[in-house]
Amino acid sequence: MAKLVSKVYGDALFQTAQEKDCLDVLYEEVLALQGTLKEHEDLIQLLNHPQVVKEEKVQIIHNVFQGRVSDEMMGFLAAVVDKGRQNDIPSIFGYFIAQVKEYKKIGTADVTSAVELSSAQKTQVKEKLLATTRYVEFEMNYNVDPSLIGGMIIRIGDRVVDSSIKTQLYELKKELLNVQLA
Repeated sequence: MAKLVSKVYGDALFQTAQEKDCLDVLYEEVLALQGTLKEHEDLIQLLNHPQVVKEEKVQIIHNVFQGRVSDEMMGFLAAVVDKGRQNDIPSIFGYFIAQVKEYKKIGTADVTSAVELSSAQKTQVKEKLLATTRYVEFEMNYNVDPSLIGGMIIRIGDRVVDSSIKTQLYELKKELLNVQLA
């Protein structure tokens, strides 16, 4: 259910951003608001408090954000709170950010290697990903997992390329266990 809510509201915000030609502005505001809400969790708790009536919650949103965000964002936040979906704001924002990145062809790649990659290797991996995917830019996240022994694992969305020695050894083990001696 939460995924449906974030999709419906996230799509509405994305469509509004496109129609009003303010995609970059709303994207920056969403990033800033996301950080603000993480920093001030008490605001979400206040908005979710059952003894605070809906009208007061909308007024709180106006008091806190009026003049700090665009009219489109202000209207969006007020609508979300008015519909009682304030608890879903983080997931709505996450969905919206993903939509904007997809629209702008910005991919997110998680690269896990057995050892720390050098700057040249990181550049090489990024260039290879740009050449082999439809994305024009990548946000790269690098991690180190010594248990991989060698090679790397690259995740882009729900796609995974695993060239780690650990996985290759596991596959070899499975094949050897299936060998029948005559």
